[in-house]
Amino acid sequence: MTTELAQLELLSNVDDLIARLAAWSAESSAWEPVQREKQLVRRTLERLEPMRARVEAPLVVATFGGTGVGKSSLVNALVGAEVTVAGRQRPTTTVPYLIAHPQTNLSSVGLPLAPLAPALWGEGLGVRDLSGKQAPDLKATSEEKTPHPHRLTAEPGRGDKIMDLHVVRADSPLLRDIVLIDCPDPDTNETETAESNLARLHRLLPFCDVLLYVSTQQKYRSARVSDELLEAAKGCRIVFVQTHAELDEDIRDDWRKQLTGRFDVSELFFVDSKRALAEQQSNVRPTGEFGRLIDLLQRELSAAQRVRIRKANLLGLVHEVLGHAKGSLSQHAPLVAKLEQALSDQRHRATERMANRLRDELLVSRGLWEQRLLGQVTQLWGYSPFASVLRLWHSQSSLLASFALTRARTTAQMALVGIVHGSRWLASSQQEHEAERRLEGLTSLGLSDAELREAQLVIAGHAHAAKLDRPASSASTLDALRHAASSVQNEFLTDAARRIDEIILQAAKRHSHGLVRAAYEVMFAELPLFLLYRIGRNFFYDTFLRTPPLPYLDTNFYIPAAMFLVLWAGLLVMSFTGRLRRGLTQHVNELARELASLKVGDGLFPDLEQQVKDFARERDRVESFAQTVDSIRDRFADASNLGGLKS
Repeated sequence: MTTELAQLELLSNVDDLIARLAAWSAESSAWEPVQREKQLVRRTLERLEPMRARVEAPLVVATFGGTGVGKSSLVNALVGAEVTVAGRQRPTTTVPYLIAHPQTNLSSVGLPLAPLAPALWGEGLGVRDLSGKQAPDLKATSEEKTPHPHRLTAEPGRGDKIMDLHVVRADSPLLRDIVLIDCPDPDTNETETAESNLARLHRLLPFCDVLLYVSTQQKYRSARVSDELLEAAKGCRIVFVQTHAELDEDIRDDWRKQLTGRFDVSELFFVDSKRALAEQQSNVRPTGEFGRLIDLLQRELSAAQRVRIRKANLLGLVHEVLGHAKGSLSQHAPLVAKLEQALSDQRHRATERMANRLRDELLVSRGLWEQRLLGQVTQLWGYSPFASVLRLWHSQSSLLASFALTRARTTAQMALVGIVHGSRWLASSQQEHEAERRLEGLTSLGLSDAELREAQLVIAGHAHAAKLDRPASSASTLDALRHAASSVQNEFLTDAARRIDEIILQAAKRHSHGLVRAAYEVMFAELPLFLLYRIGRNFFYDTFLRTPPLPYLDTNFYIPAAMFLVLWAGLLVMSFTGRLRRGLTQHVNELARELASLKVGDGLFPDLEQQVKDFARERDRVESFAQTVDSIRDRFADASNLGGLKS
């Protein structure tokens, strides 16, 4: 029960894989290579439908090998009767032989058979029934005493000519579960034409489930046969047989080494077909290697194993198609990578231009940002002594206007002070608006039409080289490029404006932490504390306690003291604002470099960038399908003693 459940799970995995492949191949793609591979997958899935439809039909087993290796003799030995003509020196099997059990309905096997016209019966074709029973699907008419010969017809739409096929009926135990085909030789020297042996072989192989690969001591290294086998083995399981055991040496060890690189080889058989046929005709069960071969075929090709074998063959075809898709997409990957790099370069170039303009415009308006930064610092510091000096410096114009207003004595003086104060406020407001206008003005001073056309030509060339069939709605017109550039610039500047506010807040916090604040507060407090000490000492000690008392300090002390206090405070304010200015300039430069290195939005060609991502996703999906196929094929191989192409 456990084994049966494992088999059912394995088969369900195959069905799920085929469904996923069908859904993937039905999706359209803008990439020509991807679309071509999807069409190939769809064609393969269409070819798999007949295989899925004939799951319960007998397996089609075909002999495969070079000229004179004993394919026909092996078929005769397997059936236990001389059903084909055997030869050694030249190709004997020119017209393929199909050997089936009398009770086998050939229409269920999947071979496209059609009755041969009576006018062609004289060509030596025909159906032999060695069992003495009439085949159920080959009924003679009342006028004709010979059953209808059959011939293999062409696949629909291929345009191939019909190929002749001998049909032989034989009542053999092995034929209850399989249909044998004695194929033409693949190493013939004739040119492949519609009526050649090689063409007949190529038309037969797609309908075969299992290949009996037959070779000898002289033929097992044949490159021509090996190349044909590589193509024939796609979608087939393989049994490897060395014949002529009565004459040749056992070369199976070396043959296995030759095959291991490209095939999974479970067992190799070394048989004497003539001896096995004689044993069969004497009603003696074959012994030795041939007996093992019969046991393997009866066990592995039984009705219970049909589904597993056909699923394994189906996976073999899918494996080949996905391997082709992986190779094709890998070949185009460098071209897509160049397109992606070109898109990245255009995006980086555009953002770098705008970043440089942003840096220049911010530095032009640096005074405004310094004022905003100083105001932010004073808010964070509160009302400490040096913070009060900074606050006075920040609002000096307002204080001067207020002081002038208090000194006004007439209405005309008050009006004049108001006009001056209003002019100052209006100039400051205009300066702030001008800075904002400069920032907003970058949206119309970004990429020129010439730069957009240059980018269009460069990207179009890379897209054409990568075989990208872009939709007509792509950024191919100058208006579309202008719109895309405007979107990129707006997003760039929106982020830049937000980052400026963040920079001012970060710089204010950076220059307002405890150490900086303590240093400036201590330096500023040194002179006022000294002056307070000097004035207090003169007032309390020098005039009251000292003998003789000293006179009070006069203006000769207070005026210079006030001047030095103002100068000291001014030096500290200039030092602190210079620190803020240098920090702000550094932050602006860092902002420009950071924005230049970032990917802003989708660039000037958002559809192309999305299609590049789609190509990478398609490659990943093909790779995922291939890994799934390899995993399932390995599980099938573990459960089978038949050989096949390696994953």
